[in-house]
Amino acid sequence: MQKLLPVDKIKPSKMSNPVQEFNDYRSRMNKELLSEASTTLKRIFNLDQSTFQKGELDIATKELLGLGASTVLRCDDCIRYHLERCYQEKLTKKAVMEALEIATVVGGSIVIPHLRKAYEYWEQIELNAK
Repeated sequence: MQKLLPVDKIKPSKMSNPVQEFNDYRSRMNKELLSEASTTLKRIFNLDQSTFQKGELDIATKELLGLGASTVLRCDDCIRYHLERCYQEKLTKKAVMEALEIATVVGGSIVIPHLRKAYEYWEQIELNAK
């Protein structure tokens, strides 16, 4: 049986960077979608963006709420997006994990595979920042 390296010992591959690949894909496809989008779709994108602006809740809190909802809904792309936003908002790994724990309790055991992917993606974000 092959012994796996601990997550903190895994170095980012020069050939594959899941964070960059996700961001490139998301940017490219959003641009393509919006280039031919109806007014309705453009409004949905605008609503999504404006919802996460600072209001009575700060942006970091809104991103944690988005992360929790995305986890319960089991949307891996949404989870990745909100993880990066949480990192950009300087949230700690412990704060993000606590939000993911709440989402797992709310969503049930079916959320656990998404929790694993989220943890792995956060680790990659941290590695990319080094």
